Amino acid sequence: MRNAPSLLALKLMHLMIGTAGGRMADDVRHEIRLSDIRKIHGMKNHDRASLTPLFEELRAVVIREGDPTDDAQRVIVGGLLDHAVLDRKDPISGDTLLSWFFGRMFRDMAEKSNHWAILDRQAVFHLSSKYAVLLFQHIASLVNLDRMNAKTFTVPELRALFGVADVKHKRFAELNRWAIKPSIDEINHLSRLTLTATPNKSGRSVVSVTIGWRVKGDPSAARREMAGSRVGREARRNGTAEMVAVAFPAAGGITYSPHWLELKRAAGCNKDNDLIASDFRRFCAQRDIPLDARNIEATFSNFCAKVGRV
Repeated sequence: MRNAPSLLALKLMHLMIGTAGGRMADDVRHEIRLSDIRKIHGMKNHDRASLTPLFEELRAVVIREGDPTDDAQRVIVGGLLDHAVLDRKDPISGDTLLSWFFGRMFRDMAEKSNHWAILDRQAVFHLSSKYAVLLFQHIASLVNLDRMNAKTFTVPELRALFGVADVKHKRFAELNRWAIKPSIDEINHLSRLTLTATPNKSGRSVVSVTIGWRVKGDPSAARREMAGSRVGREARRNGTAEMVAVAFPAAGGITYSPHWLELKRAAGCNKDNDLIASDFRRFCAQRDIPLDARNIEATFSNFCAKVGRV
């Protein structure tokens, strides 16, 4: 990806991809209403004026396949978007319709790959760094490949992945400080993946970095963080914030408890919110499990998963 867009434009891109869903590879017009965009975490303040430059950024993105310095390789150059239309405000509903066509090369890529199908879109919307989104979307595309749990990038390849200009972060120490390390820390904190980065040296200089990954066995901590407030998130990630004990409500339902409601939904359970709460309290009482037990979130998630859809 050349001319890598900004963080906000990347989030818009993932929303567009999620909206297109299974029709992403089709040569059709995709649509979304401004009111639906405003329902997405981190995008509620957008209007047509603020979205226009984001679409312009996405229109400028260039997708390149192949190495132009290798005469034996074929090089393909294409784009993410063909064109987009930000319609006038509807005089009756007061809403604005946004529509777009994906570019031909992007459609071909989508048709041949399951890259976007395995991305955790919710994590993307919560990441606060353009570098973190670019790294996450690349590594997420590799996670399900057989017998592969790491990839080695040369320093120039990493700079290209992050979209870092040649005049910026010239030394590896700067690239590591401002792009690699904070991106990995945030991805590990907010996504279903755990990444590691191992520098590889030639003499005293770092020439490449091996990034490894694994899927978390229990992603409930990441789900809890995404469901919680952004305030203090960096301190919690760095381990400098006081950890407050979490307890399941001793009475009532969970309709107005976003944290527990999110855990229930993530487990794929659609049982009544009042009923699931009373059933879970009964379950804990029968097994002498305190409602403020250290692993109460994981216990509730597992309980909801067993109940499933009704």
